Amino acid sequence: MTPPEPRRVIRPAGAAAPHGVVDPAEVAHLSGLEFFEAWADGRLPPPPIGKTLNFALVEAEYGRAVFAGEPLAEFYNPIGSVHGSYAAALLDSAMGCAVHTCMAAGQAYTTLEYKISLVRGMTSRTGRVVAEGRILQVGRRVATAEGRLTDAAGKLLAHGTTTCLVFEV
Repeated sequence: MTPPEPRRVIRPAGAAAPHGVVDPAEVAHLSGLEFFEAWADGRLPPPPIGKTLNFALVEAEYGRAVFAGEPLAEFYNPIGSVHGSYAAALLDSAMGCAVHTCMAAGQAYTTLEYKISLVRGMTSRTGRVVAEGRILQVGRRVATAEGRLTDAAGKLLAHGTTTCLVFEV
């Protein structure tokens, strides 16, 4: 299966943003924070993974990104709980986007590795969960971040770390 053609979607203020993919060449002139500002005000589309996995960016600032979502029964594994990859996707997004907020114009990143520790299970009754990623270190070629996934009561569900490769575009 071929991935969809990268595109930049611009939406008028107040309109619902369609999910889509952004061509990296079209946003290379933006810093990480400018990218998130464009995403937040609807000039850039939210990524398709958020629609598929029922989560969205709720906050971003330099060195920090927060996503929130609600696990659904559609995410269950064969033993009747939310698959661990749901926590991994939220934490990878939060930690990676924390790195992204620190990128200068013309810089990009990709995840080299991440480690996730699942400490509590989730079901469709868990309700809203929040993944917060925070930068640990950003260098010329490597950046690291950590993340925490909590439920509405603040109970820790999972935590992790990531190492990202930083490169010029």
